[in-house]
Amino acid sequence: MKKFFVGTVGLIALGMAAPALAADMAVKAPPPAPLPVIYNWSGFYIGANGGWGQSHNCVDFITAVGTVASDCADRSGGVVGGQIGYRWQANQFVFGLEAQGDWADLSNTRVSLLNPTLSTTVKTDGIGLFTAQLGWAWNASLLYVKGGAAVTSNHLDIFDNSTGLGLISASNTRWGGTVGVGWEYGFAPNWSVGVEYDHLWMGDANNSFSVADPRLAGILNDRISQDVDMVTVRFNYRFGGYGAGYAPRY
Repeated sequence: MKKFFVGTVGLIALGMAAPALAADMAVKAPPPAPLPVIYNWSGFYIGANGGWGQSHNCVDFITAVGTVASDCADRSGGVVGGQIGYRWQANQFVFGLEAQGDWADLSNTRVSLLNPTLSTTVKTDGIGLFTAQLGWAWNASLLYVKGGAAVTSNHLDIFDNSTGLGLISASNTRWGGTVGVGWEYGFAPNWSVGVEYDHLWMGDANNSFSVADPRLAGILNDRISQDVDMVTVRFNYRFGGYGAGYAPRY
């Protein structure tokens, strides 16, 4: 009987202590919130672009007695090409180097002011850019400026209006400078899309020629000045495997 009584008292005491022991047990903490991620613009990329371009040209003919202004004209058309580059990101600053090449169809034909029986056709069929970039990133959005060297491929033709026969044909590749601004958005870990505006100033270029046609007698060469504006939509693919475009922020 005494043992039964002692055992009963022990069970009652254990039951009273159980809530206190449960209260002293550690409560499992909830899992931590997922770390936010930011888009990382660093890496090698390659892409394609296409859009609109306009070339402003003035053609002057230089003679033995001086310069004769012929004509100024704007020529607009399509451009399409590709770009390749590399970017480095430090915090929100993005630095890059890029080479871009575009096929262009910017041509215009005008009756010559020097001689109304003649017409001039000036055409730009190729544009290249070699630039450095400086950008500011907000996660997957990147705003940047760029500048560097530019090169264009150009052709000049002078022909007879009545017969359509060509009298002069000259080609030149000219170098100049460029500045631009663009915005790009990373819509997937390795893919981005953007829009860019570039202005090219190409200075003056001379073409020397001699022809027997009396209407062009005394002309020593021509001088063509050129400026180009481009607006393009760009798609880029950054190498490094899926997920290379994202980095956790601790």
